Amino acid sequence: MQHLRTLIAGLLAAALLSLSTLAFSDQSVRGYTRSDGTYYVAPYTRSSPNNTVRDNFSYKGNSNPYTGGTGRNYFRNSPSSEYYNGFGSTPRSQPRSGWNK
Repeated sequence: MQHLRTLIAGLLAAALLSLSTLAFSDQSVRGYTRSDGTYYVAPYTRSSPNNTVRDNFSYKGNSNPYTGGTGRNYFRNSPSSEYYNGFGSTPRSQPRSGWNK
């Protein structure tokens, strides 16, 4: 009986671990043409959506493992950013996003 409990606990732990790995995996985005038809966006890989910007590839100081680029976006309009400015949008004088290559 004790062995059965240990086996069930081990299987449950393995299942939870595999589900958490899937939840935090990166996502591939297929290429698409913008809705206004003016621009084609090439396929890319992004971090999975969640409730913080601090783990985004483009966040200041983070690096993109697929391109080698370093993030430089402060995300000043997001409360989860340490650079949050308290406003709903990024001032036009600030860069919106990008990479240092």
